[in-house]
Amino acid sequence: MKNKVLVVAGADSFIVRGLQMKIQKEGIETSFVGLDIGKISSGEDSVNLIIVYMDDSVLENTDILVYLNNMCLQKDKLLCIIGSKAEYDALLRYIDKDTVWMWFERPLEMDKFLSKLRVFIDSSQVPTAKRNILIVDDDLDYMHMIREWLKDKYRVSMANSGIQAITWLAKNKVDLILLDYEMPVTDGPQVLEMLRSESDTKNIPVMFLTGKSDRGSIMKVLDLKPTGYLLKSISRDELHTKLGDYFSGTGK
Repeated sequence: MKNKVLVVAGADSFIVRGLQMKIQKEGIETSFVGLDIGKISSGEDSVNLIIVYMDDSVLENTDILVYLNNMCLQKDKLLCIIGSKAEYDALLRYIDKDTVWMWFERPLEMDKFLSKLRVFIDSSQVPTAKRNILIVDDDLDYMHMIREWLKDKYRVSMANSGIQAITWLAKNKVDLILLDYEMPVTDGPQVLEMLRSESDTKNIPVMFLTGKSDRGSIMKVLDLKPTGYLLKSISRDELHTKLGDYFSGTGK
């Protein structure tokens, strides 16, 4: 495990700088980045733990939170959250608990925090080899439900808009996309067209998620020649069967 952490906060404040100094005295290298996806992306490869120091500006930047969540799920990284109970509860709207190593409430008990951090840095992680699935849907509740269904067997990332999915896929690889057919601004068919127009994404398998089960709607979906389609009313067991058949080759 890398002997380094990344600190993400709304501002490089006196408190945040003091936190970094305390961590560095433990022999752990730190880097600070603000609320900028590009800078977070540049610094993430050298760390396994990202410390998020909460404030109002962090909660206002939901794209950052979704990016951190997906990045942790995709790349086996973890988050350490420092903030109030209310801030932590609000954060969990966008961050899966599976990505959170620990939450520390403010005012921070520094000795306890540093002790736990030292144990984390000194420990080893066993890598996993799960299939990567990206869910693209503007319905956050539905996305979280599907992820809960799949997370034990697959590594699941989420994007709540077509543009966010395209941006995320520019830096990440997946084995399958579950794409909502009907979304505002950029709908499923438009996203599929964009994916197929780029050499890096044109061969990614895409299954449409649709809430319409009438024959006319299904035919419109099939006319786009996706890898497959799933009704949003699908049960948990049916979804696992469909995905299992696809990845085993029997559902292709």
